[in-house]
Amino acid sequence: MSVERIISGKSLGGVEEKYNLTLRPSKLAEYIGQKEIIAKLSISVRAARERQEPIEHTLLYGPPGLGKTTLAFIIANEMGARLIVSSGPALVRPADLLGVLTNLERGDILFIDEIHRLASPVEEYLYSAMEDFRISINLDKGIYSKVMEVPLKPFTLIGATTRSGLLGTAFRERFGILHHFDFYPPEDLCEIISRSAKMLELEIDREAVAELAIRSRGTPRTANRLLRRVRDYAQVHGDGKVNRVNGAAALKMEGIDECGLDQVDRKFLTTIIEYYDGGPVGIEAIAATLNEEVDTLADVVEPYLLKVGFVIRTRQGRKVTKKAFEHLRLEMPAGQEHLF
Repeated sequence: MSVERIISGKSLGGVEEKYNLTLRPSKLAEYIGQKEIIAKLSISVRAARERQEPIEHTLLYGPPGLGKTTLAFIIANEMGARLIVSSGPALVRPADLLGVLTNLERGDILFIDEIHRLASPVEEYLYSAMEDFRISINLDKGIYSKVMEVPLKPFTLIGATTRSGLLGTAFRERFGILHHFDFYPPEDLCEIISRSAKMLELEIDREAVAELAIRSRGTPRTANRLLRRVRDYAQVHGDGKVNRVNGAAALKMEGIDECGLDQVDRKFLTTIIEYYDGGPVGIEAIAATLNEEVDTLADVVEPYLLKVGFVIRTRQGRKVTKKAFEHLRLEMPAGQEHLF
């Protein structure tokens, strides 16, 4: 089951990120969707600029592919600040942060993606850096050891995470601004797809845009990825113009159904139905049956299925809903209709 999913909100690598960089907005005014977040951040950015201070430390959290990294780049651009990019898995020890923090200039922004994957010692090392703009450096060892306090220039830490609950409470409390990203409604995705198509100089009709938006799982990164696949299909099997017919044919070839589910999603649902009579069942048992990591199911597969109401969580575990049975055209177990 561990395959690269075109429908996944997770990045598929550096090539895709380089491609998406050309489609990213550069200003808050150009950002589509997440209206409440943008409204609040506009105030925070303007106020910080007028005071000539760094913006407060900011935590952006929510499912992958919703624009957290894009917004970090925009904040840096709006603040006229230099952006230094890193990730949780790359910062293993406090020493990995030492060079980064001491080289920050006033107003610089340090962006850490997957910040929930920072080791506890690294989290704790950031406490004083975030709160007091100073860090401690141990000199020598044993009886000759000394601790030297090193001042830092005021900076902003922006963290992005899909699992904010894994951050330590003390660490989380040091962020002054916290924003949760939710899945995008179809109307916002239509606007994003239309904007991307224009930048790609691609002719696409409204029906095709609407079809792509419905199948993009509320995720801009997925929408742009599907747009590229549909563009390729229209170029090879048509005149290069995307319409509802060739758009639907391209998505069918990719195995994406009318609700935006792919083979992995359907396998997740049918496993619960076939092996566990529709549930309830624990996520660990599902992962073992599918030979998949629990984190992958919890972070990548399950959120959208919960969002569209195909799966519910109970104290006993996950259950597939009547809506999912109907979508998969399967009959519910006898006597269980009233439980869903």
